Amino acid sequence: MADTLGKLVSAGGFLSRRKAETAVRSGRVRIDGKVILNPAERVEPGMTVTLDGRPLEAPEAPEKWYVMLNKPAGYVCTASDVHASRRALDLIVPAPPVRLFSVGRLDKESCGLILFTNDGEYADRITHPRNGIVKRYVIKVAGAVTPELRKRMLAGVTDDGEELRALSVRSLGGCRYELRLNEGKKREIRRLTAALGLPTLELERLAVGALELGRLPRGSWRRLGESEAALALAPDREVHDAPAGARKTVPDRKEDTQPQQKETER
Repeated sequence: MADTLGKLVSAGGFLSRRKAETAVRSGRVRIDGKVILNPAERVEPGMTVTLDGRPLEAPEAPEKWYVMLNKPAGYVCTASDVHASRRALDLIVPAPPVRLFSVGRLDKESCGLILFTNDGEYADRITHPRNGIVKRYVIKVAGAVTPELRKRMLAGVTDDGEELRALSVRSLGGCRYELRLNEGKKREIRRLTAALGLPTLELERLAVGALELGRLPRGSWRRLGESEAALALAPDREVHDAPAGARKTVPDRKEDTQPQQKETER
């Protein structure tokens, strides 16, 4: 992957970024024998970079890590919140030898599958709306989702200028429902159900794409291999049942079934 000359000189020459850029502008750096004065010049793989005649080697890319955590309620996903008393990242013990960040969000009151990685491209592919990665949840709401409310959840509602909608809604009995969404708007499910007069009481994420939480205990984590991590980028195995004209419609499932995961811990 191409990098900027200033960044490469900083890493390969053990200089601060500012000193590296000064070295470039002063004519001390060459690419394939040619003096380059622009620190933003792109350096492609295979190019030879020298500083004061000494070849520089691009630092080795860190080993890629993909971690799946079953987040308990009460933990925040952001690693930068210095005021948070409980961070989900702190549950990943012993800490990996790389800096991890969360892939998307799962709010403090919610639990279930959250991914951590040091692979920025992977995280972007999962979280960017253009890719439409489907995420599956089980929620408990304060009341029953009537057929009319279900239609509105699938058609979409507007909240604070944003359109919120579910791809599918399936009853699990006891005011519990399985929802699928393919956008990552902030607190989307809670805002969607609240807009319909049914506050969300419990929320658990069970899957991202074709990657499922499975039997991973609450508060536990495990490292994923690249092939397993790639499941999060794959289409989920269900047919969506959004309204005709928006997405393919499928009949409701008549029977109630119990969720595969245990009830959300509060």
